[in-house]
Amino acid sequence: MPKRKRLQARSGPLIVDAIEGDFARLERPDGTTVDLALVDLPESIHEGDVLTSDGEIDHAETERRRAAAQAHLDAVNLPQTPQEIDL
Repeated sequence: MPKRKRLQARSGPLIVDAIEGDFARLERPDGTTVDLALVDLPESIHEGDVLTSDGEIDHAETERRRAAAQAHLDAVNLPQTPQEIDL
């Protein structure tokens, strides 16, 4: 197995923002992005995955973030109860 490049996470995890062709766009904690070749990343990588500075998928953090995002969407999409209007 080829050795992967060490990612420069700086002060936190990297998030896979998008996968396009042979490259993945990773978002740094400060919001800037960097494109890396997919051959330098785990084969099972998906958009939304959290990567450690060693280039490994942090499955626990990925799941935590996905669950938090889903909970937010669920809350936003709750049916609205009509409120009475007094005149």
